[in-house]
Amino acid sequence: MVERRPLLNALSHVVLILGVLIVAFPLYLTFVASTQTSQAIMQAPMSLLPGDQLIENYSAALMGKGAGAGAKAPVARMMTVSLISALIISLGKILISLLSAFAIVYFRFPYRMFVFWSIFITLMLPVEVRIGPTYKVVADFGMLDSYAGLTIPLIASATATFLFRQFFLTVPEELVEAARIDGAGPMRFFKDVLLPLSATSIAALFVIQFIYGWNQYLWPLLVTTNENMYPVVIGIKRMISGGDSEMQWNIVMATAMLAMIPPALVVILMQKWFVKGLVDTEK
Repeated sequence: MVERRPLLNALSHVVLILGVLIVAFPLYLTFVASTQTSQAIMQAPMSLLPGDQLIENYSAALMGKGAGAGAKAPVARMMTVSLISALIISLGKILISLLSAFAIVYFRFPYRMFVFWSIFITLMLPVEVRIGPTYKVVADFGMLDSYAGLTIPLIASATATFLFRQFFLTVPEELVEAARIDGAGPMRFFKDVLLPLSATSIAALFVIQFIYGWNQYLWPLLVTTNENMYPVVIGIKRMISGGDSEMQWNIVMATAMLAMIPPALVVILMQKWFVKGLVDTEK
């Protein structure tokens, strides 16, 4: 029996509401700034009510018509680059991790565990340690300012490989024997048995890896010099490179709001699968 405590429930709701307000207020402020003129934003204090420039500011951001001193690449183009890169990174990580975990768990070959621990130990190597050699390789292969250069070095994932390996180890041995008796080969067992069982885990990892790919900053900063290949995160940074007095902060804020839409949609649309993939233990 759950004991009812009205005072404790009220306190919990107050804390939750305060937490939501603390998190949401900067987003609201960004939205308000994106609907005002640049002169109105620079006034102190800035109005906390939305302005009448919403359509103009967002159109200028999407089409790259801002007059600021920073990058003028259309946000629509930058978001396309970010979307393609995030999809390639997330789907590539999932595919490679699924196949590597499948090979480590279900195939018997020499030094199998050595291979697994070699993959796993890369978690201890931060990006900064290997970013120099990686950049050299990408430059030597002529992949600067390309989708290949933006995505291929980020596709491998020791974390996803480890998670899929742990999941495959929990799959009942009876399923393997049944598939073998039915004459299913390794790839058919992988496609018809393991992939359906891994659907929720794949969905959860897709959400995490999509946001990871969308928010990339350091690596794209090194491998992109052409405005047409800027991801939106880099584009926002380049927009504010000219100093406060020359910046159209309304366009910058509109770009920031637009940049939050795709990852927010992915989380909202896949929330059910995401939560289920993290907590569901049924096989």
